[in-house]
Formats: sequence, structure tokens, C-alpha cells
Amino acid sequence: MRQRPSPNHNERPAATPIDTLVLHYTGMQSAAAALDRLCDEEARVSSHYLIEEDGTVWQLVPDERRAWHAGPSFWHGHTDINARSIGIEIVNPGHEWGYRPFPPIQMDAVIALCGDLLTRHPIEARNVVAHSDIAPDRKQDPGELFDFSLLARHGIGLFPIDISEPGPEDLISVRAALATIGYDVNANGEWDHRLGLALAAFQRHWRPDSITARPDAGTRARLITLCKILTM
Repeated sequence: MRQRPSPNHNERPAATPIDTLVLHYTGMQSAAAALDRLCDEEARVSSHYLIEEDGTVWQLVPDERRAWHAGPSFWHGHTDINARSIGIEIVNPGHEWGYRPFPPIQMDAVIALCGDLLTRHPIEARNVVAHSDIAPDRKQDPGELFDFSLLARHGIGLFPIDISEPGPEDLISVRAALATIGYDVNANGEWDHRLGLALAAFQRHWRPDSITARPDAGTRARLITLCKILTM
């Protein structure tokens, strides 16, 4: 593992556990540009780690420090996600610069690093999340080409395989399911923009072949199945 210290971090709040792992893509044209930005004091942004497309891993911020990677965010009742998370930036040009699949050697490095972090911190599978999960109004990374199912097969995060029959069609049930998983949605009410953003984020993570931002039958089935796993 290579080291390139970033100045963009501060102390974690006392007694706050490291219980969340957030995966990003860099969304820049090169790894060098991403490293420069993450280590630029004026940018005021950094993850703990960066993984290049050839599998090279960089540590930018020590685990015990609060790196500035999540921004305004929410997951499972918490808002200061930086305070309780480890952030990994995965080099990929992203949707703006020519989004492309993540190479196998890069995914191998992601799996190895995540596996190591899970041995050192009390991070539950439900809290291995995409940046888009915690900030669906701002972000869509690491996106639909990132293989969360592969990570789950290596014991990192969750990805339902045995899918239930489609659940109830009413929006209250859909909202309740999204809230159970961790998304910031209103518990009641009719369709709104926030619900659509949360559904799109859910689909990027757990139904990447159909990002419609609508609660279609396949999406509801995955929602219900994931909720069953989380409430067992």
C-alpha cells in the first residue's frame, strides 16, 4: 500500500464508532488528477483510501481520523457520515468523463481492502454503502457498473439473491422499506422527488439493470427481500 498524506481531515467525535464503509468513484479523468485533488488543502475533500484501475492502493488519511469524503449525507438515522465512516475512492472517470466498467484487478483490490477494513472495524453488512445511497440528491457513484453483488459474494455488504414476490404497490410500504434499509425518506405521503431519488439510488446499488426511479415489480421485490434480511 502506498502513502500520500492528505491534509483534509480532522478528529472524529469521541465515542463515535467507525461503523460505515462508503464507496465512491473519483469521477475525474485520471488517477493522478484525483490524487492531486484529494490531497489539495484548498479542495477540502479526501477519502481514506484510493484504488487505481491497476489495483494500486493509496492511503491518504489514517482510519482513526475523520476524512472529508461524504459531504451532506444521511444513512440509517445518522447525518454526520464522515464522523463514523471509512471512505474509499475508486478510480473511474464516472458519468461525466466516460463511465466504464471497473477492471477485475481493481475489483480484486477493492475486495481485499474492504475485507481488511471489516476485520478492523465493527461495520455491519447493511452499512457497506454507495455514495449515492447516502446522498441520492447529489451523487450517483460508484454507479450501476460497480458490482456490489461480487462484493457480497466475498462477505462484503448485502446483495439479495433469492428474490421475493413483488411486495405491496402502495407508496407507504415502499417508503417504509426504503427507510428500513437506511434511506432518508418521508414515512408517509404520496410520490415526491425525494422518493424518486432514493429509489434510483437503491436501483444503482441493488437493481443496476433497471434504473427507472420508479417502484416497479422487480424493485419492490428486491426492496422486500432486503428488508426481510435486515429484520431477521
